[in-house]
Amino acid sequence: MKDELPMPTVTPTYAEAFRVWLKIGLLSFGGPTGQIALMHKMLVDERKWIDDARFLNALNFCMLLPGPEAMQLATYIGWRLHGIRGGLTAGLLFVLPGAAVIFALSLIYALYGQVPALAAIFLGIKAAVLVVVVEALLRISKRALKGREHWVLAALSFVAIFFFGAPYPLIVAGAGLIGYLLALGQGAKAATATAALPNIPVSRMLGTAALWFGIWVGPLLAVAALFGKTHVLSQIGWFFSKLAVVTFGGAYAVLAYMGQDVASQYGWITAGEMLDGLGLAETTPGPLILVTEFVGFLAGFRHGGSGPSVAMGLAGAIITVWATFAPCFLWVFTGAPYVEWLNSQPRLKAALAGITAAVVGVILNLTVWFALHVFFARVTPQSWGPLKLLVPDVTTIDWRIVALAVVSAVLLLWRHWTIIAVLAVAAAGGVGLMLLGR
Repeated sequence: MKDELPMPTVTPTYAEAFRVWLKIGLLSFGGPTGQIALMHKMLVDERKWIDDARFLNALNFCMLLPGPEAMQLATYIGWRLHGIRGGLTAGLLFVLPGAAVIFALSLIYALYGQVPALAAIFLGIKAAVLVVVVEALLRISKRALKGREHWVLAALSFVAIFFFGAPYPLIVAGAGLIGYLLALGQGAKAATATAALPNIPVSRMLGTAALWFGIWVGPLLAVAALFGKTHVLSQIGWFFSKLAVVTFGGAYAVLAYMGQDVASQYGWITAGEMLDGLGLAETTPGPLILVTEFVGFLAGFRHGGSGPSVAMGLAGAIITVWATFAPCFLWVFTGAPYVEWLNSQPRLKAALAGITAAVVGVILNLTVWFALHVFFARVTPQSWGPLKLLVPDVTTIDWRIVALAVVSAVLLLWRHWTIIAVLAVAAAGGVGLMLLGR
């Protein structure tokens, strides 16, 4: 596939690009912000494989897509350099090193997670990750809530999901529609695009989309045919495929949709275990969304057979990674030729701004939900008609997690320590409290 943009200033060989993508995959710590900064430094500043304007256009395009924007940005740049082969190489090398580490850590967690020393470590990690989610909420709020209408959308989305249990996909669709309608109300001038639509046959675009849709869905249908629709592996494939389509706003928005369903509806893991998984994902290379692999591994490990099974855990992890990341290649390879045109669509940008504002409310819901389930040993759901509320038993509060969360908040929000450093201190604090308890 080709588009109207010229080639980058410097064109590397495929072997050169492979080595750089592997290096990025091994060093991509720190979430999407750090990963995007790393790619900009290595690809734009140091090697000049793509210029700054195209890099930013590509980033804007990837932020329009559901899923991990940093991984999709790597895929797009790889596609510009070496076509489909380059895009696959960049995307896979961005994900696979971290996926291998998460699998190993998930296995250790499943087999030895109840060892007192490990339990103490994860006690601290839970407290620190709760503060990390709060920090992400504050950071995203500053970027997303630019007008009164965005604050209203954020508040409405929080009320809808926390008090009424509204489905996340419905919130995303509603927020995008409201943003689009607000743009319509601004008049024709604001809705005028500046870039021409690429002269690419529709049949070619549809063929690309159909091919990658088949690559994504085909193996998941085979799993369902082999194990049956009700088997946990089939459920994993279906659930994380839905997740891949509707989760705008990054890993924390994914958690907001995923956390309550996998804990409450499916019973695959607990809220505390979800925080443990996010802690592991925060300290390993690759996208934060790899926390889904942790969930898929535990679901397969616990529910794939008559008893705990490492083989089923591995299958669950593989299916989760496939369902999470295969759609990214569909979005990027289908939409890549239209990057310049998409970046000039004000109404599309307004719809995305509405979705991003709503995601703030969704992440606030995630923060409150995690805090209740981590601070209190017993939380009871209550319902009054359509109204739903989580009521904690205040006598079951865990003062250790509260204390560690306060320390983590001081270090991360006030002293501005790195996430990894805060996680390390909190984990050490958990061990120290365990020793004092003895």
